[in-house]
This record gives sequence, C-alpha cells and structure tokens, in this order.
Amino acid sequence: MAEYPEDLKYLDTHEYVKLDGEIATIGITRFAVQQLGDIVFVELPNVGDETQKGERFGTVESVKAVAELFSPIGGSIIECNTTLEDAPDILSDDPYESGWLIKVKIRDASDLDDALSVEEYQDLVEGH
Repeated sequence: MAEYPEDLKYLDTHEYVKLDGEIATIGITRFAVQQLGDIVFVELPNVGDETQKGERFGTVESVKAVAELFSPIGGSIIECNTTLEDAPDILSDDPYESGWLIKVKIRDASDLDDALSVEEYQDLVEGH
C-alpha cells in the first residue's frame, strides 16, 4: 500500500478525506501517526453531531502529545469508528482503512476545493 493513497484529499493539518458520493470518510495520515508515536487514546464526537470545516471534532493522544483533529468538511456525523476507543493502535497499523475516524454526510463538496493532492501533501511532509 502506498504511503499516501492517490484517491484521497489531504489537509496541511494531516487529516485526509475519502469521498464516496456525499459521504466523506475522515482520518489522519500515516505521517501524523508516525509523528505522534504510540497512540493511547482517541476521542471522537457523537453520531448526529454537526461539524463545520476547520472545526475541532476530537483528539488523538499518544505517549508524546495530544493532537487535535480538525474537520476538512462540514456536515452531519453519521458514523464514528468506536473500535478505536478500545484499540487505538489500529490507527497506527492501518490509518487509511480500518483506522478511519469519522464519516460525514457532507453539505458542500466545495469545502474541499483547497485540499491538497497526494503530490502536494507529499511535498509538504517531505519538505520539498
């Protein structure tokens, strides 16, 4: 599997978005996971909560730091990956598949107009 999947949109705050129609799956990138180190706790919102672009929706705690999670898109939260509450290490093992964080029914796809492509995100994290 690629370090950064091609079919995702990325944010400079290290969240990613996978669009499937009007559903956005949101998580954090492998780079973010590596920077955090051993993840010990994940705090997620509740299903039914509304989120706005740029708004904090949860936190990821590691042995090194607490990282706030920011929504790349506005909408209604329709699913949370509650498996991570009992097994936060899934985030480290597989951030793009089983380690997703929330699913949002999006209001306006143009929220992602300023998201980064995989190439732009790689340039950002690799310091090019």
